[in-house]
Amino acid sequence: TSLSVNHYPPCPDPSLTLGLSKHCDPNIITILLQDDVCGLQIFKDNEWIGVDPVPNAFVVNIGYQLQIMSNNKLKSVEHRAVTNSRTARTSAAFFFNPRDDIMIEPAEVLVNASNPPVFRAFQYIEFLRNYMTKSDINDDALEHFKL
Repeated sequence: TSLSVNHYPPCPDPSLTLGLSKHCDPNIITILLQDDVCGLQIFKDNEWIGVDPVPNAFVVNIGYQLQIMSNNKLKSVEHRAVTNSRTARTSAAFFFNPRDDIMIEPAEVLVNASNPPVFRAFQYIEFLRNYMTKSDINDDALEHFKL
């Protein structure tokens, strides 16, 4: 597990910078605490949609590893952080990561003759190495692990 606290100062012209570029989380699950300033966006139906902060609530992001373990029943959502022209934004993200040597694969209970496994088994470190060496953020990080 790890914790990342991110601070995004105001930017007079938010189109000139991006707080955090688009991505899906490589881990199992991310729990995000937003402050009261909008900045998190998800990509849905070919458009970026702002995630309004809810007081005293967390945003829970499904990571690629949970998508794999759920055999594609749960999906990781592409997201990004954008800056605000008037107000600084701070967020805290708690990442749940498997150990590097842990084998990741679809859960047996979710795999049967009518629902074959979508992904092969692999060690988490193999996934991380593949994910971190992608030259194009639009590459499908899961493609290498599909059966």
